[in-house]
Amino acid sequence: MSNLFVRSLSALVYAFLFISAILFSAETYIGLLTLFATVCIWELSKIIQTKNIVPYILLACTVYLTFSSTTFEYTDYLFGATIVGSIALLYLLVSSKPIKTDTLAKKIFLQVIYLVLPFYFLMNLPFINGSYYPNIIIYIILIIWTNDSFAFLVGKNFGRRKLFEKVSPKKTIEGFIGGLLFSLIAGFIIGQYSGIFSILDWVIIAIIVAIFGSLGDLVESKLKRQAKVKDSGTIMPGHGGLLDRLDSLFFLAPFVYLYIHYIM
Repeated sequence: MSNLFVRSLSALVYAFLFISAILFSAETYIGLLTLFATVCIWELSKIIQTKNIVPYILLACTVYLTFSSTTFEYTDYLFGATIVGSIALLYLLVSSKPIKTDTLAKKIFLQVIYLVLPFYFLMNLPFINGSYYPNIIIYIILIIWTNDSFAFLVGKNFGRRKLFEKVSPKKTIEGFIGGLLFSLIAGFIIGQYSGIFSILDWVIIAIIVAIFGSLGDLVESKLKRQAKVKDSGTIMPGHGGLLDRLDSLFFLAPFVYLYIHYIM
């Protein structure tokens, strides 16, 4: 089988499974994300060369909190820690400093701030006032796909200036701008027909998705470059690992959560 066919089939299976779980029920959405998060922790553990059960236990705790019928009174503190952790990773991305994983404590800390906490807010992102709105996640995924597709197309055809050459040599400033512009168009269209949130809200969400989704991809690229590995895994033929596919989505989730749950 050709590599293109394998990549296409793998992507279709992934998309069908993910979208079906999102639309079927809140429980299947959280359940599939739990599985995805578990695999991502396992893949990251291989990248940073650690074997520890703590991140899995903390992930189980966040799933319990998500399913719990009572409001978790410390969500604001978890959210604050998540945003601070994400900003710290972005600082390390743009600086020449490595993302340190030379001790067990640093490895666990990275797994928690990079994966466990963002996945918690990704699970809770489509819940507003106790109601589940699956289309929120569907539309965010559509914006991510739009951004990735047009960033690739524009970058391939018009890219000249490198975005973060030391981390990801193929990404260009032109590609990033192209992805952002088409994400804005997607957000505008979604805002007209979504039935939830205004056009302006979806345009702002599209900006957040395009910017922080791209940065999330770069953070993972830096982790892989430090570890001298090409892909996070082989679970998705032609694409690599789940971490490679989800790095944008879980990294941007806290920032979209910030806008929807604290600003709107």
